[in-house]
Amino acid sequence: MNNFFLHIIRIATFLLLPLSAFSFSISGKVISVDDSLDVEHAQVTIEETNQKTFTNQKGEFSFANISSGTYTLVVHAQNKQPQKTTVVVRDKDIWVSFKLSLEITKTEVVVIEKSKNSSIGKLNAVEGTSIYEGKKSEVIDMNNTSGNKSTNNAREIYGKVSGLNIWESDGAGIQLSIGGRGLNPNRVSNFNTRQNGYDISADALGYPESYYSPPSEAIDKIEIVRGAASLQYGTQFGGFLNFNLKKGPENKKLEFTTRQTTGSWGFVNSFNSIGGTVGKLTYYAYAQRKQGEGWRPNADFSVNAGYASLQYKFSAKFKIGLEYTAMQYLAHQPGGLTDGMYKQNPQQSIRERNWFNVNWNLMAFTLDYNFSEKTRLNFRAFGLLASRDALGTLDQINRADEGTERNLLNDQYKNFGSEIRWLHYYSLWKIPSVFLIGGRYYQGQTDRKQGLADSTNQPHFTFLNAANPEFSAYTFPSRNIAVFSENIFKVSKKLSITPGVRFEYIDTRSGGYYNIENKNLAGQVIYHEQKSDNRESKRSFVLAGIGLSYDVTNNTELYSNFSQNYRSINFNDMRVVNPNFQVDPNLKDETGFTCDLGYRGSYKNFLYFDATFFYLGYNNRIGSVLKTDTTSYTVYALRTNVSDSRTYGFESLVEVDFYKWLIKGKKDMKISVFSNLSWMNASYTGSKEKAFEGKRVELVPPVLFKSGLKFKYKKFGASYQYSYTAQQFTDATNSTFTANAVNGLIPAYNVMDLSLSYTYKLFTLEGSINNLLDNRYFTRRAEAYPGPGIIPSDARSFYLTVQVKL
Repeated sequence: MNNFFLHIIRIATFLLLPLSAFSFSISGKVISVDDSLDVEHAQVTIEETNQKTFTNQKGEFSFANISSGTYTLVVHAQNKQPQKTTVVVRDKDIWVSFKLSLEITKTEVVVIEKSKNSSIGKLNAVEGTSIYEGKKSEVIDMNNTSGNKSTNNAREIYGKVSGLNIWESDGAGIQLSIGGRGLNPNRVSNFNTRQNGYDISADALGYPESYYSPPSEAIDKIEIVRGAASLQYGTQFGGFLNFNLKKGPENKKLEFTTRQTTGSWGFVNSFNSIGGTVGKLTYYAYAQRKQGEGWRPNADFSVNAGYASLQYKFSAKFKIGLEYTAMQYLAHQPGGLTDGMYKQNPQQSIRERNWFNVNWNLMAFTLDYNFSEKTRLNFRAFGLLASRDALGTLDQINRADEGTERNLLNDQYKNFGSEIRWLHYYSLWKIPSVFLIGGRYYQGQTDRKQGLADSTNQPHFTFLNAANPEFSAYTFPSRNIAVFSENIFKVSKKLSITPGVRFEYIDTRSGGYYNIENKNLAGQVIYHEQKSDNRESKRSFVLAGIGLSYDVTNNTELYSNFSQNYRSINFNDMRVVNPNFQVDPNLKDETGFTCDLGYRGSYKNFLYFDATFFYLGYNNRIGSVLKTDTTSYTVYALRTNVSDSRTYGFESLVEVDFYKWLIKGKKDMKISVFSNLSWMNASYTGSKEKAFEGKRVELVPPVLFKSGLKFKYKKFGASYQYSYTAQQFTDATNSTFTANAVNGLIPAYNVMDLSLSYTYKLFTLEGSINNLLDNRYFTRRAEAYPGPGIIPSDARSFYLTVQVKL
């Protein structure tokens, strides 16, 4: 009805006013997608009127006195690919942005389009000072991603990324835990995890777990590159995961966004951001407050987070940036359950004294300089000052909490790093090529203490004996120097070869003491000894890899790659006193390689697909095996080098926009369906113990399947998603049950999610129902916090968000 009256008013206005009154403007900006710098002297043409203009020093252009109608704008710039777009001028001025690529990318790589308004795509062959040619990559466009962003719902956000196993440790999405291709999901520890290109994990070498991940509402896009990222971004088997946060708009001095969410079990989330551009300065900042009671008792939490970014462009060639991120959260942890407790009542909690506290402070400085259209430099320096406190009882979950002094683990992280990249376009025998060389320096220090705290149920993170903690006190310094290089060689217009190499020097150390204490079945101490422990491990090695890319058509690509990987042991895991698990003091570093063979592309802007065969070879793989304590006769998990392993499988994603396929010409509706299927086979090979030979590798569900439907009509949107994860083991012995519930099967489970949204002018209303059918399931068995034992996932939950954007 409102639209009907609006049309009547427009018609009446048109009849009463002279045509000359209807004149508007078309303006915009032209930037380079390769380095995000302004493009000066670009020619902008309106095809229908043959009007022409040129961009100024800031890359800006404008056409005045434009009548209502449909126009085609074409942009040409030296050494850039021309770009064309269509705009519709009706009742307001139009602003449009062009992002141009270097002309060399025409021959260096096929540009694969993703369907407009799709949330998934791939990285270009060259972006900024990075090379992604021939690599398996995914890009999640958060602006087109449907789902519950207030709780960082990983099922929905990463729904179109194949091969990801997702752990759910809390319903609020405070910590992200995803693992690809059968690698442990715990706090994204098998990815090199970054924000805007710099490290955010606790210690990239000694403790690569990420206790911080940015709120989904602040993310512009998420970049994922699989194991072939090891040559540029670190040696991890899982690859590279990068959160690109939003930036202030370039055409506004001030933009303000507020998102207020309420949900089940007292959930409240307030997210507020500002951003804009004033002269040569672009800024963006957000503040977030999130709290709730949780589905289970003793599951309350509170989160405070903030971020500020400043970018200053001295010229079209030179810009610098400063960033600061802060996060603090306090979480009450209800603990785990045994299998029997879970079957009886998965909502119950038998631990009320467990708490988790994190303080995270990230700082970064970036510098970009373009020597010319073909040569660019990027430098980034970053630092981390952070702490983590885990407080409570780590006794096996099949034993009651006796109410004695609690166990307190305190970590202090002090890290610094820098990275420099130099990328150059050149011709070799008249064939275009791209050369990249870079270096990295990183040093970290983790101070870890474990001792006793008070016996209350309050979050008191204070040692009873701070000068000499009862269990252990260590310092873990680390240092890393790396040099890397890759080069895209064009063999023909369709075929490219991209070899790469990386040199690594790693120095990890530990210094401190730990106490050995054995108790009998009655809980009496029968042996006690304090031991000093000082270690040092220095190693250097070279990793190599190669990628191939063949453009089958203008919009499809056949790609393949081979890359070596390496994962150093974590000293700071070795001396945690925990009755549920122990760590082999003779752990060795893990080595191996990753191979991909895939075919991806798009067809007529309504179909996007990516299908990949992969193979992951792992030497000295670290896993968990069950052992029995000879003194207390209790069963525990031993973390050790189990044996070599191999994982191979198939990953596929298909997304079809049926409305564009079957009904052409209308752009105000979208009906799309996606299917994401992964099949994996992972087993131990070459083991010295026959008990492990041929056993399945733990935490590898053989089948992962997600499928979803997205509907959009004008300002209304709806999305539905179904997720299925097959059963998986949690230890190398493939045990199906243990009394303490630390190891055993994780049964297969399926979950459905539904999200709705409606936008009216400045306002957007969003609603989500997660776990639509109210299934009972769990995704993990924890050895320590937030358990130990089975960690139940949340029941059906409801969320409502109101957004205002000014």
